[in-house]
Amino acid sequence: AGSLMATKHSQPQSALARGLTAGSTAAPRLMAAESTEIPAYVTKCPSNGLCSRLPPDCMICNTNYSCIYGKPATFDCKVKPHVHCVDQNNLEQENFTINMTCQFCWQLPTTDYVCTNSTNCMTVSCPRQRYNATCTVRDHIHCLGNRVFPKMLYCNWTGGYKWSTALALSITLGGFGADRFYLGQWREGLGKLFSFGGLGIWTLIDVLLIGVGYVGPADGSLYI
Repeated sequence: AGSLMATKHSQPQSALARGLTAGSTAAPRLMAAESTEIPAYVTKCPSNGLCSRLPPDCMICNTNYSCIYGKPATFDCKVKPHVHCVDQNNLEQENFTINMTCQFCWQLPTTDYVCTNSTNCMTVSCPRQRYNATCTVRDHIHCLGNRVFPKMLYCNWTGGYKWSTALALSITLGGFGADRFYLGQWREGLGKLFSFGGLGIWTLIDVLLIGVGYVGPADGSLYI
């Protein structure tokens, strides 16, 4: 009887012990998974570099509302979690200041941001066409406001056509429509071919129009 009672009492204890053991091992694993999770922005942040040289995605800065547009200004910043940087004395720090020009991102020079390009608009047209582009500020540039912004830009892309080749064809073989064929303008090329260059008049006009860049590729791109 004594052994039976001991067995009956030992079974709940062993089950409870197993539950506690399972719980104690599961909790650290969950905490470890949460603690080792690294934000995506950390890949853009150089480790142990100068805090003032960090990309904007690696820091949080307070807006200096007293700055004057176009003038140098100082901003108080703090590194984001999991980001490590140092000062001039190679000492790790979290709070620091950066110097930048007081201006919004969309007011930056064109060399400080990258924009999407469009191959569906006509670059050779009058007036010049524009398209809606999405621009992103380069990583090492600091500015106010959104770092991704829309902007209207002039069509500026090329399909690989050379202006010198088109002009040479217009001067030498323009009477047979070779210049128009080269630019992808098949109907005009056939018209020049069967009319012998418009009896020479069309040929002379095309030499002038291609020379000044008024006539361009049929796809609307720029010469190279």
